[in-house]
Amino acid sequence: MSKAFTFTIKSSRFDENYNPSENTRITTNFANLARGSNRQENLRNTLAMINNRFNTLAHWDNPKSDRYAVELEIISVEMNIVENGDVFPAIEILKTYIIDKKTQERTEGIVGNNFSSYVRDYDFSVLLLDHNKDQTTFSIPENFGELHGNIFKHFVNSNEYNDNFRKQPVICLSVSSKDIYHRTGNEHPVLGIEYQPNGSSLTEMYFNKMGLKVRYFMPKNSVAPLAFYFSGDLLGDYTNHELISTISTMETFQKIYRPEIYNANSAAGQYYQPDLNHQDHSLTKIVYDREERSQLAIEQGKFTEEHFIKPNKAILEQWSANYAI
Repeated sequence: MSKAFTFTIKSSRFDENYNPSENTRITTNFANLARGSNRQENLRNTLAMINNRFNTLAHWDNPKSDRYAVELEIISVEMNIVENGDVFPAIEILKTYIIDKKTQERTEGIVGNNFSSYVRDYDFSVLLLDHNKDQTTFSIPENFGELHGNIFKHFVNSNEYNDNFRKQPVICLSVSSKDIYHRTGNEHPVLGIEYQPNGSSLTEMYFNKMGLKVRYFMPKNSVAPLAFYFSGDLLGDYTNHELISTISTMETFQKIYRPEIYNANSAAGQYYQPDLNHQDHSLTKIVYDREERSQLAIEQGKFTEEHFIKPNKAILEQWSANYAI
C-alpha cells in the first residue's frame, strides 16, 4: 500500500498577472486576491506590502529599506491514485524567493507558508459539521484528521518532495480567537516575542496529525502573534532571511483577511485573546469577502466528498490504516 499514491508537483508564479488555475481552491488566500475588477490592483498592493515588510525586518545593511524583494511561487500538488488512475488536487502551498537587489542574488526562502487542502475542507466543513449536527455537545469524529495527516506526511517524505525542496515546510497561520495567549519571556531576533496558548486547540491537534508542532511568535512591529507549524527546529533550521520571507508574506495575508487581529491599532500585551469583532482596527485597500469564503469552503468540502472520498473510500481507508512513515 506504500505505493498507493504518487504526486505530481506543478508551480506557477504569483505576481500581478496571476490567474488561478482550474484546480486551485477559490478560498485560497492568493486566489481570492486575483478575482473581480480590482484583481490586478489587489495583487500589486499585496506584493508591495510583502516587500515593505521584508525590508523593515531585514534592516541591517539596508539603510533605505529597499534592498530586498520577495518572489512567490504557488506549488500545486496532485495526488495520483495508482490503483485506478484517478488524479485529485491534494495540496497547494507557497514557496518564497528572496531577491537581493544589491548583489543581484536570488535565494530560496521557505516552502509551505500558506496551506490549502481540499481534504481539510471536507474534514472541517462537511465531516465535522455533520458529526455535530443536532448534538447538544461538541465532539470530534473518530480518527478525525488521520487521512489528511497521512497524506501530508506521505507527501513531505516522498521522492517528489525531496527532489524539489531543500528543507521541511513551515506553515504560518492566524492565532485562534477561542484561545488566550501569554508572553513567555523568550524573544527571537527575527520571530520576535514568543507566546503560549492556555490550552491545545483543534487546529493544533489536526496539524499534529500532519507531523507538525507549533510555536507562537509576534515579530517586531506586529500587533498579534502568528502560529508557526513546523517539524524540525524552527529557530535552528532556517536562516533569518528565510524566516522573514514567511513573516512578511503571511502577515500581509492576515492583515487583509483578519484586520481585526493583525491590523489592529494596538498591540497584544502580556495576555492576549484575539477578537474578530474588534472594532479598533484599520482596513487595507485590498478587497476581500470573508463571508463568501466561508460558504465556498462548504462547497469545496462537498466536492471533495463526491469526487475523492466516496469513490476511493476502500482504498483510502486501507491505506491510511496501514500507513507508516
